[in-house]
Amino acid sequence: MQKKLFNIILLSLITINGYAQELNCKVKVMYDRIQGRDKEIFTGMERGITEFMNTRKWTTEQFQTNERIECNILINLTAQIEQDVYEGTINIQATRPVFNTGYNSSIVNHIDREFKFRFNQFTPLQFDDNRVTGNDAFTSNLTATLAYYAYIVLGLDYDSFAPNGGSEYFKKAQNIVNNAPESGKAIVGWKAVDGNKNRYWIVDQILNPRFKDFRAIWYNMHREGLDKMSSKPDESRRLILESLPKLVQLNRENPSSILLQFFFSAKSDEFASMVSQEDAAEKTKYISMLQQIDVPNIQKYNNIK
Repeated sequence: MQKKLFNIILLSLITINGYAQELNCKVKVMYDRIQGRDKEIFTGMERGITEFMNTRKWTTEQFQTNERIECNILINLTAQIEQDVYEGTINIQATRPVFNTGYNSSIVNHIDREFKFRFNQFTPLQFDDNRVTGNDAFTSNLTATLAYYAYIVLGLDYDSFAPNGGSEYFKKAQNIVNNAPESGKAIVGWKAVDGNKNRYWIVDQILNPRFKDFRAIWYNMHREGLDKMSSKPDESRRLILESLPKLVQLNRENPSSILLQFFFSAKSDEFASMVSQEDAAEKTKYISMLQQIDVPNIQKYNNIK
């Protein structure tokens, strides 16, 4: 009996120490613009969101501790619009390690500016994939938004290791969109009618066959390009840069696509670095392409001429 109990305890310790949840997410809440509120509320908000992201099981797979996806969430509160209801922005960043290097490649660097939610420090954060939770739209909007971006991060990470490997998680994100809090003056960002650059359109375009080349480019850039950069730097760089004509075509067919903006917000620095290593003629060609499809970062590309 004692031996059996010892084995159970040992197995539990191995499981706790050997496996972890999928995300290693650091959360920061900025609340300088909110006056007259106890700062412990915002400390509790950081703690609650950190626990929600890092202790919830987002997949059915086992992750080693060193396999956890590194991510950061920065919430900048700009106003308190009701009791316990806040308005602001949420910035999501996530990275993926590059094989055989100490370099982490950015896979998400996105600021969502349509973020309103209710938070009570004494109410635990809850989420159900299949229905809206909470007593009102403000309550459910917090966990729905966090879960949505958790699945987007997972989908992009999985897609970077296998062709279309993240489809399951993108579909989970789309399911959240379909079950999201009702839109209107209070809550926006979940519906097509709310605009053309919101949560609805990001996952819609990822899964839309019109953008199938995007996911192929994403996989090749990471698995066939960046992961082989340490052994074949010139060949890998050229493979990545040769994706630019396809991205130009995608942009031509889908002008002002939120997906391409989402992509370049994470990848512009890497493209600029790679283009800077090309000879003058190639550099000019690639800069011209980047300027067509990534207008917000034109100055970044001009600086490498």
